[in-house]
Amino acid sequence: MSKVGTAAAVVVVGGLLLALWRAPDATPAPAVEPSALVTAAGPIHGMTVSCPTWGWEWGTDEMVATMEELRGLGVSWVAIHPYARIHNDGQVSFRGLDPANPPEWIARPIAEAHRLGMRIMIKPHLAYWGSRFDWRGSIDFEDPAELDRFFADYTRWIEAMAALSADADLFVVGTELDRLTEHDERWRGVIAAARGSYAGPMTFASNWDSYERVGFWDALDYVGVQGYFPVLGDGVSDPTDAALERGWADIAQRLRRYSEQQGRPIVLTELGYNRSSRAPWEPWAYRTGGEGADDVQRRCLRVALKAVDAEPAIQGAFLWKWFPGDVRRGDFLMSEPGPRGVIRDAWRRD
Repeated sequence: MSKVGTAAAVVVVGGLLLALWRAPDATPAPAVEPSALVTAAGPIHGMTVSCPTWGWEWGTDEMVATMEELRGLGVSWVAIHPYARIHNDGQVSFRGLDPANPPEWIARPIAEAHRLGMRIMIKPHLAYWGSRFDWRGSIDFEDPAELDRFFADYTRWIEAMAALSADADLFVVGTELDRLTEHDERWRGVIAAARGSYAGPMTFASNWDSYERVGFWDALDYVGVQGYFPVLGDGVSDPTDAALERGWADIAQRLRRYSEQQGRPIVLTELGYNRSSRAPWEPWAYRTGGEGADDVQRRCLRVALKAVDAEPAIQGAFLWKWFPGDVRRGDFLMSEPGPRGVIRDAWRRD
C-alpha cells in the first residue's frame, strides 16, 4: 500500500531471488484511446486480496472461498499483487515465469474470478524490504548504470507478468514508482512491451500526491491513483460526516478535472482507512487506535464509497485489503466487522 514517511511492516517474501530473463528491445508505445473494455467494465467495486507471504495463497481453495465471500458483499472485482524484488543496485529479480506453464497462484485466481462472474486486476508490486528504499515511492537511481539495469530488468518482469495476465481484466504496469516517472520514454517502452502480450486495459498506480506529474497517461487506458488522499486539513478538528463529505467533494472535483484533461476515467487502484482516529488526516498511516477509532474508520469508508460511486469520472476503487481464508493480522483489514458492514451496505445489490 501507499505510505508517506511511515515504516512498512516486515513481510516474508522468500523465493523471489531467481534468475532474470534477457531484456527485449523496447520501443515507445504510441498514444492510445481508452479501450472499449474500459466503459464496458461498468462500476468497479473492487477488493485487493493480499497475502502474508510471497503470494502462493492466491492459488488455494481458501482464495476461492474468499472470492465467493466477497461476491456476497457486492464486490465485483478482485486484485492480486505479484511480487518481484528490488535490489539496491537496480536489479529486479523474480520467479521464473513461463506463459506456457503459468503458476497456480496467478492462473487460478483469474479463472476462478471469471467462473464466479467477477473481474480481476493484476497489480505487480516491487518488494523493497531489506533494501535501501523505505517504500516504493522512494525508489530512484542517480547512477545511470543502475537506472539502465532497473528498467531493463523491470521491463522483462512486466512483460512476463503481462503474458501471464493475458486473460485478466485490468493490468497495472507500475505501482507507486513515482520518483521514476520522469523517465517518460522508458515507461513508454515498458508499456509497449506489456501491450505485446496483453490486449486488455492498462493503468499505472500513482500515489495520490503524484498522479498529475505522470506524463504517459496517453499510452494507458485509465488514470490510476492510490487513493490515500487526506480528507480533512489540519484546521479541522472534528471528523463529522459533513466535514468528510466536503473533503471528498473537493477530491472528486479535482479528479474530475484531471480525468477531463486526460480523456481517461479514473480508477482508484487502492483505497482504504486504518482503524485509527487519525484516518481522515493520514489515511496512509499504519498507526491504529485513538478515540473512536472504529467509528472514524467506518465513517471514512462509508463517505468515500458514496463519493466514488457518485462521481462519473471515477469508474471505481479497489479497497485495501483482505486476506484469503482466516488470516486476520496486520493493518487496513476490510474483513473486520465494521468495514465489512460498510462494504455490504454500499455495494450489495439484492
